[in-house]
Amino acid sequence: MRIVFMGTPEFAVPSIKMLVENNYNVVAAVTQPDKPKGRGNKMTPPPVKVYAQENDIVVLQPEKIRTGEFYKQLEALKPDLFVTVAYGRILPQDILELPPMGCINVHGSLLPKYRGAAPIQWAVINGEKKTGITTMYTDVGMDTGDMLIKREMEIPVDMTAGELHDCLSIVGAEVLKETLEVLKKGDLKREKQPEGEATYAPMMKKETGAIDWTKSAWEIHNLVRGTNPWPGAYAQYCGAKLKVWKTMFLDGKNEGYKPGTIIRSSKSGLVVACGEGIINILEIQLESARRMTIEEYLCGHKINEGEVIG
Repeated sequence: MRIVFMGTPEFAVPSIKMLVENNYNVVAAVTQPDKPKGRGNKMTPPPVKVYAQENDIVVLQPEKIRTGEFYKQLEALKPDLFVTVAYGRILPQDILELPPMGCINVHGSLLPKYRGAAPIQWAVINGEKKTGITTMYTDVGMDTGDMLIKREMEIPVDMTAGELHDCLSIVGAEVLKETLEVLKKGDLKREKQPEGEATYAPMMKKETGAIDWTKSAWEIHNLVRGTNPWPGAYAQYCGAKLKVWKTMFLDGKNEGYKPGTIIRSSKSGLVVACGEGIINILEIQLESARRMTIEEYLCGHKINEGEVIG
């Protein structure tokens, strides 16, 4: 079985690694072009490229995929199967029809919920109690293909999107392995996605992390952990941007305070009034400063009770 793997970020690495370690014939890895990163804008290869090169796998990085040149490159590889994991581009019909065994995708949600670019983050932001991995046959839609195998995972109430991402990347590789084993036996069953149950997870933007203190404490807590590590939840404090990295939901009432008001300030955190309930801020980061706990911050600064975080 000649496999062309298509993936880009760290989330995809465990899956290509599984293929290599289980002696699948990965004839090429298709990934996004290198991009500038960091303060020096140094051109940085995507994680899948790094892994592929370390394992002597041919790497293709097309700027555009809807070209005759790229089609011929894929055709020359004589693939039996495509495997895609967070590649970041929608494959056109002519490319999908190249491999006789089709294209199998690993998606970070329980489809049809959370189709789209950021299923992990939005599951956390929306306060889902469970998520998982779905493998599916890829079609030309946005994660609309027939489902193959699912595996559920609980989301603890304090788990961040980053932590969930790391867990699901491992689960994704495991489900892909199971899917390919069933495929080889000829027992793989397809299930249509119920369109009426579909939800979407659009790409994250910096503005996604803006805290609205009129929302409930649960909603704010979920936003903080769902935007960690990127883009980060933020508010305004003393005319500057304040990133909020870690919070704890408190079982208490607002008691009439204006949303955003600091009710208590101590080394244990900042207790802040929300539209409904209260929340404890545990870790923050002010502009041009490092991330720190409230206890660390209060060693050299003062936060007054009664101040309002905008």
